[in-house]
Amino acid sequence: SMLEPTRYRNSQLATLASHHSFSPKQAICAMSRSSSSILDRPLGRSAGRSPDGSVVSLSAFAYVYSELVQYHQGRAASISELERRLESAGYGVGLKVLEMTAYRAKETKRETRLMSILHFVSASVWKALFGKAADSLERSIDHTDEFMIIDYEPLASTFVSVPPDLGQLSADAYVSGIIAGVLDGAGFSARVTAHSVTVEEGEYTKQGGNSMPGLPPRKDKAVFLVKFSPEVLSRDAALER
Repeated sequence: SMLEPTRYRNSQLATLASHHSFSPKQAICAMSRSSSSILDRPLGRSAGRSPDGSVVSLSAFAYVYSELVQYHQGRAASISELERRLESAGYGVGLKVLEMTAYRAKETKRETRLMSILHFVSASVWKALFGKAADSLERSIDHTDEFMIIDYEPLASTFVSVPPDLGQLSADAYVSGIIAGVLDGAGFSARVTAHSVTVEEGEYTKQGGNSMPGLPPRKDKAVFLVKFSPEVLSRDAALER
């Protein structure tokens, strides 16, 4: 019956309280502290990582993500619509990631400068999600409102094979949605798009090589193009005065 889980939980609380001489309310707190939330675990990057719950299984994530891509692919009429759907799916995650990361760091103030929030995304958010910082953060030479976050080993697209008829699709659009959610939640509205760029010869080696044993070097890197709104740029310029 529907009441069985409640009865079982109540019995757990009573047993825990009797063994440790504190109230059921305190027992709830103790159980909450002792259980590790999946939100506290980054994605695993190699088979050598310990399977003790400290990381999320990469193979499990790859399976779920491929199903997500196929789900939206069956409902999209074009490549651009499919990318927008993946971005929208990641946007809500980005809002939650911002809250989670700030809570972990016990931050009492929010970022107000443009470069500070970009470093927060490429370092703190990337480590929380993927267990490492992004490989590079660069500013566009031609456009002052555009920045690029570069990842040579984008996990979201590691096991996604893009068919020839979807050749222009970036399977990392989901991650660009996460970035947009983080930035928008922090008060830095921006348009974020994901692009697959061919890795030049020798470029991958300079970045330290493949950190996932057993997988061949990636031919493409993920470039997340962040284009901030004029309001954000005006605000940042005013803060410099």
